[in-house]
Amino acid sequence: MISSSIGELSLYGFSDRIAELYRDYPGLEAARVVRADRSHFQVMTRAGAMFVPRALITPEGAQCATGDWLGLDFEGSLEGAFGANPGLLQARVLPRFSQLIRKVAFANSSESQLLAANIDLIAVVVPLDRTLSPGRIERMLVAAWDSGATPLLILTKADLADGINGNHDVVSQVMEYAAGVRVITTSAEAGDGIEEVRQQVQDYPGGGATLTFLGPSGAGKSTLINALIGAKVQDTGEVREGDFKGKHTTTARELVPLPGGGVLMDTPGVRGFEVVDAAEGVAKVFGDIEELFGLCRFADCQHLREPGCAVQEALENGLLESRRWQSYQKMQREMARLAQRKDIAQSRSESRSAGRAYRSYKKIRGRVEEGKF
Repeated sequence: MISSSIGELSLYGFSDRIAELYRDYPGLEAARVVRADRSHFQVMTRAGAMFVPRALITPEGAQCATGDWLGLDFEGSLEGAFGANPGLLQARVLPRFSQLIRKVAFANSSESQLLAANIDLIAVVVPLDRTLSPGRIERMLVAAWDSGATPLLILTKADLADGINGNHDVVSQVMEYAAGVRVITTSAEAGDGIEEVRQQVQDYPGGGATLTFLGPSGAGKSTLINALIGAKVQDTGEVREGDFKGKHTTTARELVPLPGGGVLMDTPGVRGFEVVDAAEGVAKVFGDIEELFGLCRFADCQHLREPGCAVQEALENGLLESRRWQSYQKMQREMARLAQRKDIAQSRSESRSAGRAYRSYKKIRGRVEEGKF
């Protein structure tokens, strides 16, 4: 039930592209998750903001996150839902065109955590007031590419760099880790680069683009959002000297409309980011390495000491950085371990289901033999 007047919903990314999602769900009202809290979601509809209890999310067991588009089913009308009796029957999560996920923080877990949904641009935020971490940059770019969104790389705190990274050609250095990704240098305090970031959102094809920020605590994400909005909408915090750790000034993912069009999503800082089934993202970030595999003499080359190994030759000739090769191998090991854990978890689940079915069978058979059926 898409009204010709979508009201405030247009500020949160509703466009012709999104309207197409609802054609397969006639009778449902459009809503977008603006913020996810412990017991409910704050959503925006064409008639304004409202709360949706987590218990009403369908399909049952579906993950739902900030940025998701929902189809709301009311007993009455949307307008009536703002009265004393909301009458909301269910909230269906619509298919996503992108999703940012990572493995949950527990070491032995095989579960994934949905961080954000239906995002068009993911800005990997790299602060210049501390030493660059190539591995972190590569890891977050892998997740960004694999999400289905378009990655950006935003260098923040350029005014505080002060030679920390050893040279003034830091952009070229970063571009080595981010081939094919647009790199923007910013200083929120001086206003440098802010308009370029804003234009990336507003010039996105189809309009209504959503940009989310991904980076460690204290990287300047909240400061960047305030500069883009032109007002203080996010709290900012000090970064501790010595280890450059910042406190989580953002505690929940929340959508913020950008004046002139588009939507911003701030996310809490992430200290660790283990990728999940990110083969496509790895191929984007480490495509140069995977191209070498096809140049090896043997098709089953393990890239160790085999004769004619193109990877080892590139390492010896300095064409492939040892650190970069190790980073690639580490991510491959993580994905292999995760796939193994998922297989084990699925096997255990199937075993438990088979056990319950057998016990149920024995119980019914016993009742039949006793003549109770």
